[in-house]
Amino acid sequence: MNDFSSIRLSRRGFTTGLACFGAAIPAMAATPRVGTAEAPLPEEDPIDPTRARGSVIAPVGAGVPPALMAKALAAMQVHNRRLWSRDVIAIADFGLPSANPRFHLVDVLNGKTTTLLVSHGKGSDPAHSGMLQRFSGVIGSEATSRGAYLTADPYVGQHGRSRRLEGLDPDNRTALERAIVIHSAWYVAPDVVAKQGMCGRSQGCFAVSPADLDQVLTRLGPGRLLYADRA
Repeated sequence: MNDFSSIRLSRRGFTTGLACFGAAIPAMAATPRVGTAEAPLPEEDPIDPTRARGSVIAPVGAGVPPALMAKALAAMQVHNRRLWSRDVIAIADFGLPSANPRFHLVDVLNGKTTTLLVSHGKGSDPAHSGMLQRFSGVIGSEATSRGAYLTADPYVGQHGRSRRLEGLDPDNRTALERAIVIHSAWYVAPDVVAKQGMCGRSQGCFAVSPADLDQVLTRLGPGRLLYADRA
């Protein structure tokens, strides 16, 4: 069973948000709309003439708290020159318990969000309650750090296939020195949640389910933004 959900986004709305800091999203060519006597065109929405009246477009970042989405977009603007690609961004919502899917892969190009399980650090939840209690970037803290990360090169290490992360903000500047990475772990999986009511804890890394690692490493390639915080 896959432990993620796919939610339709408004590509038009997301593109508008990215345009404010110069990210280039390919525009889709307009096609003429043709109706017939038997099937007339639907009446246009007066607010947005590109869609029919009464149609529903999901809000930007559906499934991501608006305040957290706003923080991630602001971080993308601040670190715009460090990013190689803006087709996919990741947002880790540590305001949710670890039993909940809370690692959002926001795909700007096809308008979908995929949400997966992800761990937080032992130092952020000493009592293993399943809820992150605090952030820290202190070396040796084994805690999760908040802020913007730049995804870096892949490698094979202690936890198998992984991806390095570079901290871009004061709170996570030590990410490379602390070896904070994306990797998979057995303790992040639906069956673990079913048995103990929460995922296990990492040493501050973003550990995902082994079943999800391929898509995370593939879609969140080098030079992209990973933003971690809570709303």
